Amino acid sequence: MDISGLNEQQKLAVLKTDGPVMILAGAGSGKTRTLVTRIAYLLEDLHISPFQVLALTFSNKAAREMRERISSMVEADIGSLQITTFHSFCARVLRSEANYLGLSKNFTIYDTSEQKAVVKAILSRHGVSTKEVSPFEVMYYMDDLKNNGHYPGRDLSSADYEIEESDTFFTYYQQYEAELHKANALDFGSLITGVIELFEKFPEVLKRYQDRYKYLLVDEYQDTNRAQFELVRMLSEKSRNVCVVGDEDQSIYSWRGADIRNILDFEEMFSDAKILKLEQNYRSSKNIIEAATQVISRNSQRKGKSMWTDNPHGEDIEIIECLNDKKEAEFISNKIVELDKADKPYKEIAVFYRTNTQSRLIEDYLRKCNVPYRVVGGVKFYERKEVKDLLAYVRVVVNDRDSLALSRIINVPARGVGATTLRKLEEEAIQNNCSLWEILDRLVASPEDYKHIRLSAKVKSALNHLVTLINEIKVSSDSVAPSSLYEKLLHESGYWEFLKSSKDYESQARMENLEELSSALVQFEQSNDNPTLMSFLETITLDTTTKSEGEIDEERDNGEVSLMTIHGAKGLEFHHVFVSGAEENVFPSYRSLDEGETGIEEERRLFYVAMTRAMEKLYITFAQGRMLFGQLRFNGPSRFLTEIPEKFYRWRKPSGGTQTSGQSWGSSDNVIDDFNQDSNYDEVPVYQVASYEEVVDAPKAKFAKGAKVVHSLYGEGTVLDSSGIGKEEKISIKFSDGARKKFLVKFAPIVLA
Repeated sequence: MDISGLNEQQKLAVLKTDGPVMILAGAGSGKTRTLVTRIAYLLEDLHISPFQVLALTFSNKAAREMRERISSMVEADIGSLQITTFHSFCARVLRSEANYLGLSKNFTIYDTSEQKAVVKAILSRHGVSTKEVSPFEVMYYMDDLKNNGHYPGRDLSSADYEIEESDTFFTYYQQYEAELHKANALDFGSLITGVIELFEKFPEVLKRYQDRYKYLLVDEYQDTNRAQFELVRMLSEKSRNVCVVGDEDQSIYSWRGADIRNILDFEEMFSDAKILKLEQNYRSSKNIIEAATQVISRNSQRKGKSMWTDNPHGEDIEIIECLNDKKEAEFISNKIVELDKADKPYKEIAVFYRTNTQSRLIEDYLRKCNVPYRVVGGVKFYERKEVKDLLAYVRVVVNDRDSLALSRIINVPARGVGATTLRKLEEEAIQNNCSLWEILDRLVASPEDYKHIRLSAKVKSALNHLVTLINEIKVSSDSVAPSSLYEKLLHESGYWEFLKSSKDYESQARMENLEELSSALVQFEQSNDNPTLMSFLETITLDTTTKSEGEIDEERDNGEVSLMTIHGAKGLEFHHVFVSGAEENVFPSYRSLDEGETGIEEERRLFYVAMTRAMEKLYITFAQGRMLFGQLRFNGPSRFLTEIPEKFYRWRKPSGGTQTSGQSWGSSDNVIDDFNQDSNYDEVPVYQVASYEEVVDAPKAKFAKGAKVVHSLYGEGTVLDSSGIGKEEKISIKFSDGARKKFLVKFAPIVLA
């Protein structure tokens, strides 16, 4: 294996194959190249069987790219090499060992909407309305348990977090897990905890996997939660040949359960671990890297790296102060037009923002300037109603115990099975301790035994047709191509005709989506040796759930400016980057201020990620005044701007303006006064920039009555009342659409506006 093209630290990371190793890979340091070379070295030079190597990552795209690169580097057949996501690996293990946990191998993986449906049913059973408790509150609570490695029946005394078994939410969790088990289903979090349960309860199964995987590699280790940490520990406990790769300075997903302790405390778990640092950046200019390093060095939760680069010094960072958010959007759009005129491709330009709500004005002005753009992480194909409907049909074929899927399609298209009839059938299933499908099957086979349900002849005929159709496809599932089975479902279920008869634009769009789903099945068949409906379902469920928020489909890259949240930008790079909204209470966010130093440090890591996406030119913009939910707010520039030394930037302010107070960095020679925004500073009040200590030590913001808030799912709203303290704090919110919801603050994705 030729490693002459690697730098010295990368070479060490490739050659140190025995024992625990942690590679701290800074932004743009050639992490992926180093990781794939390490795997290729194991296979080609050390002659390790691909069967004995397991590499875990967080997106299917990353796994595919790693496999392709390794395949081009080695002569050996790597068919048995496992490069996969945590969840795909766990799904594969559980399919193989399902009987140990009382499941069958054709279990269903529930997505968020299906989880919500189960939770809503449990709340209803307890006489709790969704106005009193949002299903999402319960779901966040359960996710928190699973992120920390909990499964039903696990000894709570071993947990390093607090759980109250008497908590009402814990009761909901237990009943939820029982419902999933009854339906032969798991959710996304249960894939990880299911394997932990399997390995803990059946040591002989764990030993088999430990004996197989002699070498374990983990990418993006800073993004792992405690459950994934436990899984890594269990798998590597015997061989101890574990290599984790990550960057604590890019740990920005604590809200998803990522635990920075996993990377900070690695040496406590593996006392003989070798720590290697990749500190040479190959992406950004010297000016950008040195400035970003100065900012992140203020964090205390880090192992410590000194990033450097041999790249040219490059242009200064531009910090642009705008009178308001409209002027900010106008500046960004006009500058992009200038870049286009200078022959800079749109696809090399990106605009980042802290939250999605900031994108509207930017989009408006880009459209005014006729600048093509795309919002990365928009509406997803597999979340569209008609697609989910047909996939529910497929799920019933694959797993007829999936009552949630069956209840979704039992009256789609309409078969006369209303809510009352469905409830009768579900009650019959409960009384007979069987699934909804078994009741339908029995009803069709022996209608005389179910006269008490009182179904009309029309409904009986429709259900008979549905059961017959599903059974016919089940019989053919091993011998007929999945795409052909899908077409049979689509047409013989009446769904296609139902849309066709509507003859409106929306129905036409839905038909096109269903045709696209058919194409997806055909492509799946072409790229898999043994394609089945079950494997197709598993692939799309895992792919759509693990896909990175900012993952771009390169086949659709047609020269557009990319708009995205900074969380979505992680792992990407662009020649020209605009970081918008660099203001206190925006970036860092209100919520992070309420979390104290821990929250501020994560926001600083996010700022560092934003800066290090830029290869050539970095623009950072902020507005003196920003319109938020009908109110003009004056927040002042982000503290992170004050952490960039003067020598790295030029600060541009509106022409004719006066110097704002509290900014020593704004009075130096690198302030440019030629940025004309056709406005006068007299219209904007002077603000004072608070120091880091003043903000951290200030009284924390409360969700007081009348406060304007933003919920990640429901949007903008106003707090009606609040009660409780600490983890029991609850608030009621009225949203802009009139809906009223109650949330447990600890688990709800809510921030002050």
